[in-house]
Amino acid sequence: MFHPVEIAGMHCPNNIFLAPLAGYTNYPFRELCRGLGAGLTFTEMVSCKGLRYGNEETKKLLFCGNESPKAAQIFGCDPAIMREACEGEELAPYDLIDINMGCPMPKIVNNGEGSALLENFSLAEKVISACVKSGKRVSVKFRMGVKKGERLAAEFAKLCEGAGACMVTVHGRTRDMIYAGEADYAEIARAKNAVRIPVIANGGIFSKEDALRALRLTGADGVMIARAALYDPLIFCDLLEKDRPPLLPLFSRQLAQTKQLYGERFATVFMRKIAAFWLKGKKGAAEYKRKLFSAESSESVLLLAEEIFR
Repeated sequence: MFHPVEIAGMHCPNNIFLAPLAGYTNYPFRELCRGLGAGLTFTEMVSCKGLRYGNEETKKLLFCGNESPKAAQIFGCDPAIMREACEGEELAPYDLIDINMGCPMPKIVNNGEGSALLENFSLAEKVISACVKSGKRVSVKFRMGVKKGERLAAEFAKLCEGAGACMVTVHGRTRDMIYAGEADYAEIARAKNAVRIPVIANGGIFSKEDALRALRLTGADGVMIARAALYDPLIFCDLLEKDRPPLLPLFSRQLAQTKQLYGERFATVFMRKIAAFWLKGKKGAAEYKRKLFSAESSESVLLLAEEIFR
């Protein structure tokens, strides 16, 4: 069930993708997951308005290295600004531009962005069409509806395909579920059966068994791993039946890259959180987390990681 996949001529070595994760999928984290086997990785979501106005923090989110293929996720609701971003130099290195139409967070939704576009099919179609006119490959990630019990995935997937999207990712939860509750794989299956473009299943995948079940029940062309990659990036090894490498060298390399790209303070705070995620379910996790969040330098974080992951 895990195999190479083509998306509008873009070759991915497998159909196991790393989701865009706000605050986490920076270049070093994407590089980590790609090295462990992810077939495609996405930047965290990037504001098109931020790009238009030259916001430096927004631009930092788009740093990329020699990863290939490359995918960036953008958000916004103004078709002209979205197209402008797709045509801009910051997104030029990316092979695929994914439009976020699923984010449930109020600060995004209240601006008419993210999953707010599920309530405005006409505008959603204009946004997708405008981005496609940039000449870039365009995909869309969306939820199956807004309110619990709502089922819009098939209809919205057809809208995306009609507007020129070359792939859709369906999160099998509604906006008001946030990240709680069971993902509805039957609804993802309806989306898959409604379109000819690749459909990627997202939601509730934390193990190889989960991934195989999602593919079996949805008929999707691939799966997208989200929070599970934060807690255990070696999930990509499990899915591809590769040996699980030791965590410490991976952590050390990611910390060094993060420090080089984003500086000492960011690396300290970010890698404290990464270590805490990797501690999930381990003996003594609470005490180690206390020590981690007291660490004031990247060197201190690394010393603790050597103790934890050796």
